[in-house]
Amino acid sequence: MSTARSTVLETEEHQALRSAVAALGRRYGRDYLARVAAAGGHPDELWADAAKLGYLGVNLPEEYGGGGGGIAELSIVLEELGAAGCPLLMMVVSPAICGTVIARFGTEEQKRAWLPGLADGSRTMAFGITEPDAGSNSHRITTTARRDPDSGDWLLTGRKVFISGVDIADATLVVGRTSDARTGNLKPCLFIVPRDAPGFRRHRIDMELQAAEKQFELVLDDVRLPADALVGDEDAGLLQLFAGLNPERIMTAAFALGMGRHALSRAVAYAKERSVWKTPIGAHQAIAHPLAQSHVEIELARLMMQKAARLYDEGDDIGAGEAANMAKLAAADACVKAVDQSVHTLGGNGLTKEFGLASLIVASRVARIAPVSREMILNYVSHQTLGLPKSY
Repeated sequence: MSTARSTVLETEEHQALRSAVAALGRRYGRDYLARVAAAGGHPDELWADAAKLGYLGVNLPEEYGGGGGGIAELSIVLEELGAAGCPLLMMVVSPAICGTVIARFGTEEQKRAWLPGLADGSRTMAFGITEPDAGSNSHRITTTARRDPDSGDWLLTGRKVFISGVDIADATLVVGRTSDARTGNLKPCLFIVPRDAPGFRRHRIDMELQAAEKQFELVLDDVRLPADALVGDEDAGLLQLFAGLNPERIMTAAFALGMGRHALSRAVAYAKERSVWKTPIGAHQAIAHPLAQSHVEIELARLMMQKAARLYDEGDDIGAGEAANMAKLAAADACVKAVDQSVHTLGGNGLTKEFGLASLIVASRVARIAPVSREMILNYVSHQTLGLPKSY
């Protein structure tokens, strides 16, 4: 399906990037990703090729091996890979969240140690925020970090759940809370935890969703970290946290848009070819109109994603926060509808392995649930944008 009309608001460089990434995606496609996931492996070949072409680090600073672009460019990469049927979920985590946070707030040593590897794909980093009793609510997080008064080291204790890709990540950027010496209140802070740190354990969570990226529960039992494991300023933890969460929402929108486009393109192709009583089923409005409606909703969601990415890349964190949440909600809803209608268009064929759409029924729900539910986004909009009172 042509994207020419959808790219009129993008620069020529962005359109060229879309075309180049789409070409890479077509070399792999949905069948490749399905084979990798079924075998319990990881899309290492696609990851390596995307890295070699500069796509993984397109948002990271040039002086550390990146492309010098922003989340706008990175979201294009993920969307186009998704539209080809082979999205790389770890792009949401490693370059978008962790790479962004380290690039903006990390020390010079942290930037030199991590950004080149994140940019060229040789290193990956997971992100640990969600907890069993707190979800992603940073004010309820119970993972705590305390100083060892003798050595100055940090000691982290707590649990995390639904953390993606910990098995392949060199380290996890963990959100913990430290005590404010002035008030005694706990405040969020971010720590780089190496995968082999003593006391840092992971347990795989069995999921109905078949994906290459596995989910884990993490247990941190007095994990000892050097003082320089803290990212950025201890007193600016909340600002630094949201600097990573806005790109996460934008990239989740890109993930959803790509998936929705992939499903829709399969359904449109089928509706053109499948004939009943010598007429392609796509000629019937009962088939054509829902597919057209899905296309409209995907295009509208992309506009909000582009707005969010632009605001973020321009440094407007507050404006980007609102737009990123809206983009994530709109894209997730558009994706779920597109997948559902695509499966329905194919009828029984929509449930076969041959057409590869049935598995997207579960996968499409991920964008509605993670990294934040649509209900919490509506809370954000009602409180922050509309100024309505809270019920909690």
